[in-house]
Amino acid sequence: MDFDDVILGRRSIRGYKPDPVPRALIEEIIGLAMRAPSSMNTQPWHFYVITGEPLDRIRAGNTERMIAGVPQSREFRTGQPFAGAHRDRQIGVAKQLFAAMGIARDDQERRQDWVLRGFRQFDAPVCVIITYDKVLDGSDDTPFDCGAVATALVNAAWSRGLGTVINSQGIMQSPVVREHAGIADDQVIMKSIALGWPDAHFPANAVVSERKRVDEAAIFVGFGD
Repeated sequence: MDFDDVILGRRSIRGYKPDPVPRALIEEIIGLAMRAPSSMNTQPWHFYVITGEPLDRIRAGNTERMIAGVPQSREFRTGQPFAGAHRDRQIGVAKQLFAAMGIARDDQERRQDWVLRGFRQFDAPVCVIITYDKVLDGSDDTPFDCGAVATALVNAAWSRGLGTVINSQGIMQSPVVREHAGIADDQVIMKSIALGWPDAHFPANAVVSERKRVDEAAIFVGFGD
């Protein structure tokens, strides 16, 4: 697949076929992703690739805690709630997704079910948890590096016909994930990525989120125009 086709064609996939993904293919994708740059080649990332019964136990634990109202327990800083243009973009993509799924604003049952899908890793057959070495905690370089490798991973997956969605819901209950994935104590849980074969009949998979124009994001200095 052409590079531009991967970048322009990739989108977040929130509905998956139940078909398993071969381990060899996932290893190939991770190998490509690990060519991502990192600060001074520190390569702080680790990947916990989960499927089958362990993933089912994580789904169940996440869902049980969410329904019971257990407070979130994430291991990375989230900052203040989005506001202004950032909040507008968050609401914008939510409206796109709900419109595609036919979820009305006042349909609380289906809106709640949508939230639960996130806690279940969107029922994908594979979940990739990205962690980093705890000794690097507090460095702004480290989450930046993890973002780079995550971007490389989702693009490599797309180039091979697999869909992904980078999400935080799947690790909002980090103790559940840590227990069932066997995540080492010297690791910080950074992000989760649902991975699998896209379900072409799942309406939300057709949603393409909007992007700012280049002239809204890029400032050119010294070009003489």
